[in-house]
Amino acid sequence: MRRTLVLGTSLAVMLAGATVALAARGDEDYGYPTKSNTTSTGATTSTSGRETSTYAYRATLAARAEVPKPKAPAGAAGAFSATVKDNGGRATVRWTLSFRGLSGSAVAAHIHLGRPGVAGPVVVPLCGPCRSGAKGTGMLTHDQAEMLEKGRGYVNVHTKRNPNGEIRGQLRLTSHA
Repeated sequence: MRRTLVLGTSLAVMLAGATVALAARGDEDYGYPTKSNTTSTGATTSTSGRETSTYAYRATLAARAEVPKPKAPAGAAGAFSATVKDNGGRATVRWTLSFRGLSGSAVAAHIHLGRPGVAGPVVVPLCGPCRSGAKGTGMLTHDQAEMLEKGRGYVNVHTKRNPNGEIRGQLRLTSHA
């Protein structure tokens, strides 16, 4: 009987100590980002272990980079910038596209996966029809975002005269936080 009483008392003291320790820690974020679980780089680690990373990309679009070679005016050119926020599962892309000197109206623009000089699959439809100065958002999988980080993504703009693409630019990683 005395042994049961000692064990029961010891267990009660341990539970009380654990309760006090947890209360003192103040862990009431319930998995949401708080000042206490945000890293100094701005990346946020949730209690589920997923980290949000932000990547910035730029591309200079030109007809000479397009595959196959288009029938484009000499002055056809463009610029693209994007910010990708990757949480380890899905990634959000915020982008801006501008262009000039095309052979006609831009009928579509996309982000594709592919190395320089190689055509690849569309991963984010940007616009269609498109106007210079267009802005928008899209989604990528984590694996697609990793491909962009490795330099295996490009943007192109399509016209009626060049349905496979008139101008193209490889995405360059410009910053990572």
